[in-house]
Amino acid sequence: MMEEIRNYIGGQFTEPQGKSYLDNYEPASGKVYGRIPDSGAEDVQAAVEAAGTAFDGWSAMPVTERNKFLLRIADLIERDHDQLAYMESRDNGKPLRLASKVDIPRAAANMRFYATAMEHFASESHHSPGMINYTRRSPAGIAGCISPWNLPIYLFTWKIAPALAAGNTVVAKPSELTPCTAWAFSRLCKEAGLPDGVLNIVHGLGNKVGEAIVGHPDIKMISFTGGTTTGKRIASVAAPMFKKLSLELGGKNPNLVFADCELDEAVRNSVAASFTNQGEICLCGSRILVEKSIYETFLEKFVELTRTWKVGDPQDDATRIGALVSREHLEKVSAYVKLAKEEGGQVLTGGERLVLEGDLAEGYYFAPTVITNLPMDCRTNQEEIFGPVVTIMPFDSEEEALTLANDSEYGLSATIWTTDLSRAHRVSDKLAAGIIWINSWLLRDLRTPFGGWKSSGVGREGGWEALRFFTEPKNICIKL
Repeated sequence: MMEEIRNYIGGQFTEPQGKSYLDNYEPASGKVYGRIPDSGAEDVQAAVEAAGTAFDGWSAMPVTERNKFLLRIADLIERDHDQLAYMESRDNGKPLRLASKVDIPRAAANMRFYATAMEHFASESHHSPGMINYTRRSPAGIAGCISPWNLPIYLFTWKIAPALAAGNTVVAKPSELTPCTAWAFSRLCKEAGLPDGVLNIVHGLGNKVGEAIVGHPDIKMISFTGGTTTGKRIASVAAPMFKKLSLELGGKNPNLVFADCELDEAVRNSVAASFTNQGEICLCGSRILVEKSIYETFLEKFVELTRTWKVGDPQDDATRIGALVSREHLEKVSAYVKLAKEEGGQVLTGGERLVLEGDLAEGYYFAPTVITNLPMDCRTNQEEIFGPVVTIMPFDSEEEALTLANDSEYGLSATIWTTDLSRAHRVSDKLAAGIIWINSWLLRDLRTPFGGWKSSGVGREGGWEALRFFTEPKNICIKL
């Protein structure tokens, strides 16, 4: 059956006002399996009006009452875990085992974390001779939340949960490439009894729905995760309107492997950091820098392990790498591998589209790819590919490793492999990135600030940082 998705506006499941729909493709098969609303500015306007109507009641509701709704939604996500994981895998192309272990549990955790965190969110007070100042933080109004396709419900809830917990109402846009779990989420919100208009979800294209959200004068803040080029466009529209902005953008993350590391652990985790979720994670370590004395050994082990990562049907438990999200993205990744060869790169494994059998023959599969012999200043090493493609380069010294690692317009994350604690502190202090992992990758604590330097974004998400973003501070001074 063809799944036909609806917008969620004012507590109702509605067709787009223009009655136009987009095809939704299954990455594993390359075939259309559903339709999503091709919404426009008029749908966003209806969502903003609903959010505005709901704001006074929602923002005035006691925190403990407000957050009961978020906890109910978390319970429902956990109840429907298997169904949501299947939907996420089918819609995005990622392995079912990954969606089951990571995406759906994290979505529930996001809702639960911010529901309880808001109850402990405290303001500051400052005592001085003759006066006392205290800070009150209030919900800012209507929040615009725009989430990407690589971790659909994971990052959708990552934005919505703190916005709602802080007392704002929300107009949200999921990616048009992966709308299904956002559609399911809207039905769970309805089942949980979330008051009408508190959360509104408008499906459609970025240049129509996204633009309308960003440019709407009644939407006071924009939280966006996606590409740097789109982030620049959002900033150009929102900044002159003095909207609050949280932009989590691209990454070209270095993975530094020193000779004193635990080699097998470094190899195993570096392969995971390269190819998990088809390499479609902004935190993937796509530039691997290896100390020259262990370079050849690391390279041999890395390529050998890469070749064991099965590319295949996302529903198969043995699959480690599923399908890329779309035909267009498959073509982009293929074009970068071709470019790497033109730049003098040597492809040690992968580098090609894979054609599976039967119903999966038209799916968007690409072999995990390892490239060497490239200079740091080439496009392959400077531009975000966002696929199962990594480059590996040697370095002679700690100073050279830092120079190579920081030679990028991006500064989202970095990973360091060493058993020298002093070096770990020293190198992490000099890396220009917002998140540093030492002898690990993708270990996350929801209390920590998340975000990047340079072209990797503006602002921070996570923990108190998210609650501060979704509130406006007001200083109140009382003369004693």
